[in-house]
Amino acid sequence: MPVLGVIPARLGSTRLPSKPLQPLGGVPLVVRVAERVSALGCMDRLVVATDSPQILDVVERAGFSAVLTSDAHETGTERVAEVAGRREYAGFDLIVNVQGDEPFIPREAVTGAIARVRGGDDVGTAAAPLASADAADPARVKVVLDAAGRALYFSRAAIPFIRDPDGVDRELYWQHLGVYAFRRAALMRWVALAPTPLEAAERLEQLRALQHGITFGIALLDAPVLPGIDTPGDLERAEGYWQETQGVST
Repeated sequence: MPVLGVIPARLGSTRLPSKPLQPLGGVPLVVRVAERVSALGCMDRLVVATDSPQILDVVERAGFSAVLTSDAHETGTERVAEVAGRREYAGFDLIVNVQGDEPFIPREAVTGAIARVRGGDDVGTAAAPLASADAADPARVKVVLDAAGRALYFSRAAIPFIRDPDGVDRELYWQHLGVYAFRRAALMRWVALAPTPLEAAERLEQLRALQHGITFGIALLDAPVLPGIDTPGDLERAEGYWQETQGVST
């Protein structure tokens, strides 16, 4: 089954203005993400979906495909669905959304998300261990799972609440990573759903799908990962990591 990779990149970020164009290692962030996803070798075709002619130009000059999408989309998933609905991408039934602020996304996160969908889940995504000291950070989205490895809830809050730390013998926090794999039908169902109160409260679009009964299979990674870039502090941390590793992440 061929896989279409889509990187949604919106210019109007509030917490980090013009985020896709911010430099990482001297190159615009959106290009670094495209480089990373392309290098993983998990996609049969890769395209950046953006509302900005400026981003479109930057991406195409870097040698990647890009399409201009509506500026009315409220979420990255809506932008991905517009691309998947175009005639030239009709042959792809498996679509992967790698968020445009994940320049260090691990290969196992992407392959694991795809595997969850191929195993029967509506949507596949991934999570990595998160230290208790970082659990209160609202920029790090947490997920709790059922016994089958499916999401019960996503939150910016520290979930689960650990009432008695002395009685817990291991870390229980999982950081959700910015990758989603969908079958076409699940993607189109998601974007047709009405927004929900939990989505609005947490500002997490996946809660809309979860509240409407769409299943999320979670691929669990063995080691922590650098979080996606959401704030100036995240960008500074990512730049330091880039300089230390010369752009090579594990």
